[in-house]
Amino acid sequence: MKIIYIAYNKPSGIICTTEKVAGNIIDAINYPDKIIPIGRLDKDSQGLILLTNNKSIINKIIHPDFEHEKEYIVTLNLPLRNQFLKDMAAGVSIGGEITLPCKIMAVPASRRIFSIVLKQGLNRQIRRMCHAFNYQVIKLERVRIMNIKLEKLKPGEWRYLSEAELSELVSQLK
Repeated sequence: MKIIYIAYNKPSGIICTTEKVAGNIIDAINYPDKIIPIGRLDKDSQGLILLTNNKSIINKIIHPDFEHEKEYIVTLNLPLRNQFLKDMAAGVSIGGEITLPCKIMAVPASRRIFSIVLKQGLNRQIRRMCHAFNYQVIKLERVRIMNIKLEKLKPGEWRYLSEAELSELVSQLK
């Protein structure tokens, strides 16, 4: 069996499940062989998600113990405050749990957009973190998982990982 690794730009509205429900990621990609998503992006979010037929690699990528980076671009309903950025970076109490410290940076020339790099993936984590400071997420896009970048993929498009991407990814999983 040939091992498949795909980078997909998931549009909002697509559900990251292999279950036979309307709007699932498998039907959206329509790949001829059986593949499964590596992790999730909630229905309202968009951006990079990896898919594979190699089940043995999934846990090594998504389990929080390995602390692999995932980067997002977030658009909020209100202008950013410096204190918000500092507090978000330090860790936020959400649902009785404090998030791990993270890298966060305002996007230059923008008042409501920031990038955030997480090493954990709690359910709807970024939305819940922002909500703790009375912000609402208008748009959430994942642009990177470890060394794999979304780059020029348009929503709904997918591509195979390059040999260089795959080689670096595998080396990070050891």
